[in-house]
Amino acid sequence: MNGARGETALTVGGRPRRVCLTLGALAEIESALGCRTMAELELRMRALSAAGLMTVIAALLRGGGEAEVAGRIGELDLAPGDAARAVAEAFRLGLAG
Repeated sequence: MNGARGETALTVGGRPRRVCLTLGALAEIESALGCRTMAELELRMRALSAAGLMTVIAALLRGGGEAEVAGRIGELDLAPGDAARAVAEAFRLGLAG
């Protein structure tokens, strides 16, 4: 994974997968969570439901080039704590610029 490009890893289905907060992933997340501003998104991210977490992970996987895995995220083994940590790290790296 390339931290300089905002990439981090998440183990999904027993394999490390690349997640990345791209501009496209960010727009997808905002839309899916019904946010119009970054401030709204920040508040929403602090209280994600399990469904919301899956939505965010799927967008970050697509941002990392893992579209096939993102489409099957509900079927694959994924630890919630690992998912939450990967989301936090992807946002930290992606917004550090």
